[in-house]
Formats: sequence, structure tokens, C-alpha cells
Amino acid sequence: MDEETTYAALYRETIPSVVSVYLTADADDPRSSGGAGSGFVFDERGFVVTNAHVVRDADAVDVRFSGGEWRTATVDGVDPYTDLAVLYVDDLPVEAVPLPVARENPVPGTAVAAFGNPMGLDGTMTRGIVSGTSRSSPSGNGFAIPDSIQTDAAINPGNSGGPLVDLDGRVVGVNRARSGDNIGFAISAPILRRVAPSLVEYGEVGHSYARIRTLDVSPTVAAGNDLDEPGGVLVVDVGDGPAAGVLVPASGTRTVRGREVPVGGDVVVGIDGRPVNSHEELTRYLVTETEPGQVVSVEVLRDGERVTERFALDERPAPGERSRWRGRRRRGASG
Repeated sequence: MDEETTYAALYRETIPSVVSVYLTADADDPRSSGGAGSGFVFDERGFVVTNAHVVRDADAVDVRFSGGEWRTATVDGVDPYTDLAVLYVDDLPVEAVPLPVARENPVPGTAVAAFGNPMGLDGTMTRGIVSGTSRSSPSGNGFAIPDSIQTDAAINPGNSGGPLVDLDGRVVGVNRARSGDNIGFAISAPILRRVAPSLVEYGEVGHSYARIRTLDVSPTVAAGNDLDEPGGVLVVDVGDGPAAGVLVPASGTRTVRGREVPVGGDVVVGIDGRPVNSHEELTRYLVTETEPGQVVSVEVLRDGERVTERFALDERPAPGERSRWRGRRRRGASG
């Protein structure tokens, strides 16, 4: 089967399960405006996945299927931290079947197609490749979504919430944002598999939170902390949560190569037996593999020795609730 035939078949098989999502303006509020996005059938009971930023704070939206059928969908659950939302449609068209979701991230170079409603154009497919994985993309609430998929398949306003699928028709990501020419991002399948079922069953999902602020150990940070090599993440600050009194935060700063870097804190190099080379890896593990209250074993470098500490993870506070940090706030990422 040639490439053109493959994509044509992929379109025919996938598009009946893709919907356009329309947010109606509030006639009683002149400041409100409608919007449009995309989604796809996730569950045979009538649940549809889209982006949280597509539905905003609406209780219901209108959805249109590729065959022209319109339905009113209720917003069943929203997770602002991963920008995912689940809608419920009472009466799915017969041909709108759930799309299978991949269990693992695709490798860079994998051929993919993005489906959705870009610029209000229903039933659109664009094609490209996975150009990167394990990316962080900002969520808009100060928290970066880890494990994002980078693709050069065209993603434009209105594509948000639609599926990014491989040539086997499996959802490898949920289209989310464009970040310049030939760079788009999608929420990964592992995060979708973690979050969407909870939104379906409970309308919400809890995210683990260590309440620590970290900094990737680059060569400059390694030099400032007298480490033999870069790698892992330096604990910059410890909040008032479960890691307080367990992990040691940075105690000062040192100027290295003209840059002021924090020094003296633990360097996290592993969690639950898995190596940690970056903040991205640490956050990905917390989001996809743990739950609030779970006890984790964290391996750290402390004063030249490897030490293992254990503590129970907290639950990430709702957006807008600020954590209290000990000492002055230093640059770093929270996890």
C-alpha cells in the first residue's frame, strides 16, 4: 500500500470518531465570546476527549460529527494541569467508535496525522512526523505539562483537543498548541491514559506533588556544587509539604562562569529505582506513575554519598493556590 493510499484509509477510518466542539457565547454577557476546538470519541458509553482550554468553564457545549450530526454535550470533567477535559454525549452516531490509545510514546520519526477543526474547517487532517518526545509545554497556569509530543504536522487554532494518530490509527497524543512554524505539541498518550479515565469516573483527577523546587544539574551547576559530572536535579527549595525535613535544599549560591548558581542541596538522581537525569523525567514520573499519598523512595547525592529517603507525596493544590516556600525564592522548576 503506497503512502497516499495509507493516509486516505487512515482518514476514512478515523474521521467518524472526530468531533468539532463549539462553545456558544453567552447572550447575557457581552464580554463572552464563542470558541471552537476539536475532540474525539474515547469511550463507547459516549465520552469524548478534548482540551480544557477549549471548554473553559462551560457546563455544556455543542459538538458536530463528521456526518453532520449535532449533539449537545455536557462537560463531565476538567483537569487544568494537563489541559484535558471529558465531554459526555448521550447518543453517539453508530459510526463514531472509540479510537484506540497507544500505551507508549512513539519514537521520533514516527509518521502521524493530526485531525480536527483548524480555523473552523471541519474534518481536516494534516500529516507529519513526531519530531520529539519528552517535551514540556506551558499549561497557562504556571505549570508545565510534561511528556508532551512535538510534531511538525500542522496544528492551528481549532485543532486543539483533536487526536494525533499514528498510521495504525492509534491516538499517540491530544493536539494542544502550535509554537511556531513546524512546531506543534500534543499531550502524550500515557498522560491521556492516566487522566481521562479518572475524569470519566469522578469528574476530576488528583496529581502528586513533592513540593520541591529543582534545577537541572548542568555542567555549570555541577561545577558550582563540586560534582564529578552533570545529571540529576538539584533541590533548590523545599516547601512545607512531605519533603520538608527529609530532603536538603540549597544553602547558598556561588558564581560559576559568570552565573550565580544555587549550591549545597541534595541532588535527586533516582526515584523508585528509576534514574532521574532531568526535571522533565522527575515530573513525568510523578504525573504518569504516582498518586497523591503514595510513598516514594528518592535517591539523592548528599555530601558526596548516595542516600535514599522516603516520603509520601502530597496532592497538587488547585490552580491559583500558592505554595509556601521556606527561605527566599530561587529560580527553578517545581515538582
